[in-house]
Amino acid sequence: MERRKLGELEVSAIGLGCATMTPFYGEPDPAAAVETIRCAPEIGIDLIDTSDAYGNGRNEELICRAVEGRRRRYVIASKFGNLRRPDGTPTADGRPEYVRAACERSLQRLRSEFIDLYYIHRVDPTVAIEETVGAMSELVSEGKVRFLGISEAAARTIRRAHATHPMSAVQIEYSLWTRDVEREILPLCRELEIGFVGYSPLGRGFLTGTVTAREQLQPADARLRMPRFEAENMRRNLELVAQLRALARSEGCTPAQLALAWVLSRGRSVVPIAGTSHRRWLAENAAAADLRISDETQAALERIFPPGAAAGARYPELFGRALGL
Repeated sequence: MERRKLGELEVSAIGLGCATMTPFYGEPDPAAAVETIRCAPEIGIDLIDTSDAYGNGRNEELICRAVEGRRRRYVIASKFGNLRRPDGTPTADGRPEYVRAACERSLQRLRSEFIDLYYIHRVDPTVAIEETVGAMSELVSEGKVRFLGISEAAARTIRRAHATHPMSAVQIEYSLWTRDVEREILPLCRELEIGFVGYSPLGRGFLTGTVTAREQLQPADARLRMPRFEAENMRRNLELVAQLRALARSEGCTPAQLALAWVLSRGRSVVPIAGTSHRRWLAENAAAADLRISDETQAALERIFPPGAAAGARYPELFGRALGL
């Protein structure tokens, strides 16, 4: 597979998002998830993305089982600081002492001497970003972390973080139906030579064309609480996916492959991380790296999916307020 650079860190052009390998979109099969991670390098994918927030650490433990004996074949990215209060409302912790404690716990769960790429998962508005990144920089000096990143941050925060210690990657949602980053974030990443990692490049599975009704989703599926999956919004968004299906047929690929190829076409420093627990879908996603979209299809995608095309916000209001700090 094509290789791309996140700052000085070289990774596969497509990464594997692991969030849904522990309960998020329902109950995944842990054995299938482990097998998917193990086969990833065989098809050219070495970047795997997790967080201590996924499954309250169980996601990192699952990755540990999957990469045991083959750790050096992977580029493992993890995150810290995305927390929930007892009542379930979101909060963040960027205090230097918390940064160090969180990293130590992640290293223990991963049973690894280092984390390749360590992100601030959510920015703590009560702590200066320079203090948080300063603590992360110490982890780099100690060899516990190789490269640093920041997730869901505003341009001004990214600039301040990068001035404190070079950021190798900025991670924010990016797909055909979530193009907010094109206004400020992508230009800033190009200016500062920071890589960009787009999560949910398949629109939380919606752009694959396999989700056609809310009734398909399990009762515990987090998407049931997301505005774009509400009944009326979903009906309108399905009209967009129908057009994506038609374009994919004309290109001889699946809707998921076309959606991923579009993200890949946005720049050589853009790396989408598509999540799946199944080897079959991982192989399908990987094949998107070889797809070259025709000029006609590119123009059609721009017409069908202009910024703001999706009906509904990407997060419920309560969680959306914690983004872009």
